[in-house]
Amino acid sequence: MRLVIIGGGISGLSLAYLLLEHKPSLDILILESEKKAGGKIWTDKVDGFLCEWGVNGFLDNRPKTLELVSKLSLSPLRSNDNARRRYIFSSGKLNLLPESPPAFLTSNLLSISGRLRVIYEMFVPKWKGGDETLAHFATRRLGREAYEKLIDPMASGIFAGDPEKMSLKSCFAKVYNLEQKYGSLIRGMIKLQKEAKKTGNKVGAGPGGTLTSFYDGMESFIGALTSFLGKRLRTGSEVVSIERRDKNYMLFLSDGTTIETEAVVCATPAFATSAMVKDMDRNLSALLHEIFYPSISVVCLGYRREKIRHTLMGFGFLIPFKEGRKILGTLWDSSIFPNRAPEGYVLLRTMLGGARRSDLALEQEEKLITLVMDELRDIMGVTAQPDFAKVYTHRKGIPQYFLGHEQQTEQIAGICRNYKGFYVTGNAYGGIGVNDCIENSSKLAERILQEI
Repeated sequence: MRLVIIGGGISGLSLAYLLLEHKPSLDILILESEKKAGGKIWTDKVDGFLCEWGVNGFLDNRPKTLELVSKLSLSPLRSNDNARRRYIFSSGKLNLLPESPPAFLTSNLLSISGRLRVIYEMFVPKWKGGDETLAHFATRRLGREAYEKLIDPMASGIFAGDPEKMSLKSCFAKVYNLEQKYGSLIRGMIKLQKEAKKTGNKVGAGPGGTLTSFYDGMESFIGALTSFLGKRLRTGSEVVSIERRDKNYMLFLSDGTTIETEAVVCATPAFATSAMVKDMDRNLSALLHEIFYPSISVVCLGYRREKIRHTLMGFGFLIPFKEGRKILGTLWDSSIFPNRAPEGYVLLRTMLGGARRSDLALEQEEKLITLVMDELRDIMGVTAQPDFAKVYTHRKGIPQYFLGHEQQTEQIAGICRNYKGFYVTGNAYGGIGVNDCIENSSKLAERILQEI
């Protein structure tokens, strides 16, 4: 039985590993179109700086990822304790994000009326209208001010998304379920905290966990997986089309070669999968094509430490859309993990573009660097020229889970079930993070092993 996995990102590589772990005799081939595997996980080491091209870590609260890390004999590196301090740029200054209920009550990030409106959340009736946008949910339950200053920048930081379009249920299922079960986020959290005291577990409405990576960056994860897979992984191999032939699948590659296989997994971005299956199933192709990927650019700037007056004691900052700034936020990477900058230097990593300003991310590199420098001058008081600058542009960045995403993915799954031995996976369907991808790989591996 031969299985071809198209796509050598974390979804494809982890799926291959988990399948071989349970069935070592399985004939698996992984085809990756780029010259090296990794997808959005790529660590660039330049002039002593360690820059993450895309993904900068994962949260340590999901066991499947940590189990895989352990099996690969990797040593996870948890972020610095100072990284728990996060800031929101609002009203012309950086405001520390409250870390506890008492801190929230005394924080000036929200006005007194804004804070009272959040407390009133306990008395807001439960929503019975099905899925809704994140903006509608947050405004309805927490008030307009809390939405604009707290929820909106969070959506930018995680999804580079537009809360006016994002599906609450698909993007933040935990929050959706909390309201549905308890009728109130605050009442639900109080009940969960009481239960947690009995078990010793931590609970929260957010994703929770500690940001985790590796000393040499996230690419260490990819390196360990590719070493394990060896010659089963073939890079520089782009599949342009898939056809169903009798009981098998024919894969047509860009170099003119073809591969016949009994089973195939598309672990590629939805737009790439859409192009590949156009001749096999036009309805499936059209549904996949609807998933929007905005452009995102990452600008890494390195400075000698003495050039930055700010303490940099924290994770970094995010910016509400209403502030009218041109960047989404900046992470103080060298404060989060060690080995991100040479001795005596710091590394700042800024994001631009996203669902609301996708076009901005595609500007020329020199213009993006100048833009970020101007923003950091206004926000952090950084007036010095950087000693290091690097731009990484993702023409198609993070898939957006707009309202109706759940129905969309159900339709995609329904069509795929009509084709025996054909599967799709990746961060376009059931979660955008590394943890989501690995959990989905685990579920898909079990299903494939049962079916083949």
